[in-house]
Order: sequence, then C-alpha cells, then structure tokens
Amino acid sequence: MRLEGKVAFISGGARGMGASEAKLFAKEGASVVIADILDDDGKKVEAEINETGGQCLYLHLNVTSEANWNEAMAATITRFGKLDIMLNNAGIGGSGSKVEDTTVEEWDETMDINAKVAIAEMQKTGGGSIINISSQLGLVGTDISSPQYQASKGAVRIFTKAAAIQYAPEGIRVNSIHPGPIVTAMTEKRRDEPENYALMMSRIPMGRFGRPEEVANGALYLASDESSYVTGSELVIDGGWTAQ
Repeated sequence: MRLEGKVAFISGGARGMGASEAKLFAKEGASVVIADILDDDGKKVEAEINETGGQCLYLHLNVTSEANWNEAMAATITRFGKLDIMLNNAGIGGSGSKVEDTTVEEWDETMDINAKVAIAEMQKTGGGSIINISSQLGLVGTDISSPQYQASKGAVRIFTKAAAIQYAPEGIRVNSIHPGPIVTAMTEKRRDEPENYALMMSRIPMGRFGRPEEVANGALYLASDESSYVTGSELVIDGGWTAQ
C-alpha cells in the first residue's frame, strides 16, 4: 500500500473531493483525520472508513480559527502520534461576479479559508507532504467566476511555492493541485442551470466535468513517497481547460 504507516490530515474532508481523498488514502494504508464544519457528513465518512477496515477520526474544524487548528492538531497527535501528510482541501467560492460587487468580508473569508496551512507538527517529525488544493483558476483568469475566488486560488499557488522553498531543507514537500470543474456539491448549482452548464462545458476540451476520485488520485501521488523529489510544483487536473 502506497501510504502504509502514514498519518494524513484532510481539511474539507466531509464531502466531494475531500471525502474521496480520505477514502482513497485510507484504502492505501494511511490513518486519516478528516476535518470540516459539516459534522453529519464528516461522521458518515468517518464511519464508512472505519467500518471497511480503515482508521479515521473526524474533527470539527473552522479553518479560519487558530484555536480550532490548535485543537485539531492536538487531537491528531493524541490519536495517531504524528502527522505525515497535510491536505488543505477546504475552500469556498465567492458570490460577487465583479470586483466592485465584492465586499471586504467576502474577500477576507475566501482568502482565510483557501490560503492557510498548518505545518508545525511536520517539523517535529522531520518531514512530510503538504498538498494545497487550488484551481485551474489559480493559473488563468476567467470572466465567469468571482474575482475573490480567483485571487485566493492564485494566492494558494504562490504561497505553495514560497513554502516549498522555505521548508525544503526540513524535508517538507509542498505542492498544489489545480482541478478544473469537478462534480461536487460546490458545482451543483451551475450544473443544474442549462445556460451555465453549456458555458462551462464549452471551456473544457475533454467535454465533461471531472470526478472527485480523479483529483484524489493526483493527491495520492503527491502524498506518497513516489513524489519524493517533487516540491513547489503544480499538478493540473482540468480536462484541458488551461491548455487553450
């Protein structure tokens, strides 16, 4: 198994890509901590993993709260003894369509959730893998998404590179994943609106939305020792969106 003996922490792990990543990591031998504000969904994922022979702990986590982060890290270490993998999956979209429609509160909330990482425990164990989920819109701009969402995802990309350089001497690898449109609850509204759906499809050369497990497979590679010489990189999983 590719993650045997490792401990992984996945924020935003209650549903969508995060839940797929948690299930795959557990299947590959990792002990998994999933953290989210969606407690009912998170507990269902926890139960499913444990019932199928894996090891999983669900924790309530508001990623904008430093106190919540400290509590979550303490609970992880108490339960599993260490931290090898941090997968920062929690994120939200923005409601404003133009810069002038974006409130300061919307901007700050999105930046807080999408551009934060916890690293202290990896320093204690002498290394690890941090994976930050960005977006294809962290690489290119578009007129069909909110400016604060795109700015936050661009921040994740550059933050990842800065952290990769800073922590490389300590054996901590930091990489970002840039998914295109994926079939999740976050994209459900646009998929249900025929005009928006057609517009999104027109931007994807492969002609379909991605599946959560396709992103999880990329995260598995970056979490595993197979990517031991990979840091500061961008793994694009977007159906060809950014190739245009």
